[in-house]
Amino acid sequence: MYTALILLLVLDSFVLIGAVLLQAGKGGGLAASFGGAASSADAFVGTRQAANLLTRTSWWAGGLFLFLGLVLSIMSTRASTPSSILDGTFQQPARTAPATGQPSSAVPLEAVPSKTAPAPVPPPTKQP
Repeated sequence: MYTALILLLVLDSFVLIGAVLLQAGKGGGLAASFGGAASSADAFVGTRQAANLLTRTSWWAGGLFLFLGLVLSIMSTRASTPSSILDGTFQQPARTAPATGQPSSAVPLEAVPSKTAPAPVPPPTKQP
């Protein structure tokens, strides 16, 4: 549903762009540059009717764009609500024995040497 509404919004934006660019403004606009004084849309349905059609199209496309934007923004905020880590239940991990043949890292592999004082070194003797 969300993807379909986004696709509809994109299509509506293209219609809105086309309707706005084809309208003749006070300076003639882009519509006048395509065919001089009478553009192809004007020649097809007449000058005044083309202005009414393009004006109505731009108003409807603009209203639909705003409505779809509002609906999509509401849908996107309700789709994912933040969750707290404290909502989950805490479980102790199960203790398992290490697999045979593989030493566990918690058990030392070698015996720890005993901490004894080193044997005293005898003083050197003088030789004649």
